[in-house]
Amino acid sequence: MYHSPIQVNGLSLLFPQKVCFEDFTATVECGTRIAVIGRNGSGKSTLLKILHGAFEPSSGSVKIPPNVVCGYVPQVAEKFDACSGSQRFQRALTEALSRDPNLLLLDEPTNHLDGDNRRSLMRMLQSYGGTLIVVSHDAELLRSCVRTLWHVDGGKIKIFTGTYDDYIREIGMQRLAVEEKLAQLERQKMEMHGALMREQRRAAKSKSIGEKNVKRRKWLPVVAHDKANGAEKAAGKKRVAIDLKKRKFAESLANLQLPEVILPKFSLPAAGSGNHTILSIVGGSVGRRSAPILLAGINFSLRFGERMAILGKNGSGKSTLAGAILCDPDIVKSGNWSVPRSGDIGYLDQHYGTLRAEDSAFAAIAEVAPQLSHGEVRKHLAAFLFRKNEEVECQISQLSGGEKARLSLARIAAKPPKLLILDEITNNLDLETREHVIQILKNFRGAMIVISHDGDFLERVGVCSGYRVGEN
Repeated sequence: MYHSPIQVNGLSLLFPQKVCFEDFTATVECGTRIAVIGRNGSGKSTLLKILHGAFEPSSGSVKIPPNVVCGYVPQVAEKFDACSGSQRFQRALTEALSRDPNLLLLDEPTNHLDGDNRRSLMRMLQSYGGTLIVVSHDAELLRSCVRTLWHVDGGKIKIFTGTYDDYIREIGMQRLAVEEKLAQLERQKMEMHGALMREQRRAAKSKSIGEKNVKRRKWLPVVAHDKANGAEKAAGKKRVAIDLKKRKFAESLANLQLPEVILPKFSLPAAGSGNHTILSIVGGSVGRRSAPILLAGINFSLRFGERMAILGKNGSGKSTLAGAILCDPDIVKSGNWSVPRSGDIGYLDQHYGTLRAEDSAFAAIAEVAPQLSHGEVRKHLAAFLFRKNEEVECQISQLSGGEKARLSLARIAAKPPKLLILDEITNNLDLETREHVIQILKNFRGAMIVISHDGDFLERVGVCSGYRVGEN
C-alpha cells in the first residue's frame, strides 16, 4: 500500500464569478487520512478532481508519484445513472477498489446510504490502510475516519491536524476572539467619532472667540489671525491623528471579517390551510413499466400540516412511491389514489432533476414565477444566497450540489405548495446550510413527505410518523 509523498504546490482555483482558493501547498504522506470541508460551492469537489488529474487548476501543480494507484469515486457516478443513488455509489466504489488503490478519493460517500450500508462503509474506511482524502459534511465520518482537515474558507485552504471535535472547538475559540476584537474596534470607532465631534466644536468655539475679541478691539487682527492659524494647525493635527486611527480601524476590520453566517432570511410558505386530508392511498401498488410490481398493499393518508417519513432500505422503492404520488408517467400504479394536482406539490429529488443544466439560476426562478419582475426575481434569489450577478447568471451545471439544493428550494418557495416531497434533501448540504434548511422546514405549514436516512434531521423538522416500504 506504500506510496511516495504527494506534493501539492501553489495550487489555485479561480472562476470568473469567484475565487475558491489560492496558493495552497501541502505534502500528503502515505497513510494520511484527510477530510476536505467547507461551504457548498467553495471548490471541494473540484479540488478532489484536481488531485485525481481530471481537472486543471488555475495555477500550481500536483505531483503524483508513479507508485500511486488512485481509486476515485465522484459525488454522483453518472455512468450508473439508471440506478438509485446508493447503487450508483456502491458500483463506483467497487470499481475503484478493484484497482487495489493506495490512494482513495471519495466525494460525499455517505450520501444516499441507508443505515446498514453506512455502517459497512465506515468499517471499511476505518480499516483502509492507504491514503484517504474524502470530501464530506458527515460529522460521524469526520469524527471516526480522519485525522487531518483541509478547510476551504475565505479563498484559502487551512490545514488542521487533529480530530474534528478539536477543530470545532478551535474554530469556536477563534470566532469568539474575533467577535471580541470587532466589539473592541466598534467601541474605538465610537470613541473616535466622539473625539472628532468634540474637536470640531472646540475649533468652532475658538474661532468664534477670536472674532469677538477682534470686534471688541481686545486683539489686533494679526493676533487673531495667528491664533486662528495655530488653532487650525492643532485641529488639523488632531484630525490627521483621528483619520489615521480610522484607517487603521478599517484595515483591522477588513482583516477580521467573520465568515458570513447563514441566517433564516427566506421562508417556505404553504398554499392553503386547514386540517383536511390532502393525500390518500388505499390498496395501492406501484412498479415501473419495465419491471414487475415493486410495492403492494400501500395504505396511508396525510392531512394538511402533517409530516411523514417514507422509510426503508436502499432499493426498497421509496423514490418510486414518491414518483407515483407525483404521477410520474414511467410509474405504473393501481388502487385508489387521491393526490394533489402537480401544481400543488413541491418536489426536491436527490439528483435535482427539476433543474435544467443549461439554465441560469435567474431563469430557473423566472420559469416558475413569471409574475415576478426582474428585480423581484433577484430579490428572491438573494434571500437564497444567490446575490452577485455572477451567481445569478451562473449556469446550473456549474453549481455545487448544495447550491443546487438551495436553488431547488428557491423554485419551490417561488410557487408555494400544499404538499412538500423531499427525497434525501440533506445530501450535499454543508453543516451550516443544513441547519438553515432545518429551521425553514420546521416553519413550513403544509403537508410534508420526507425520504431520508438522517434520523436527527427527521426529528428536528418534526416528522412524527413513518411509512416503511417493503414491510407492509
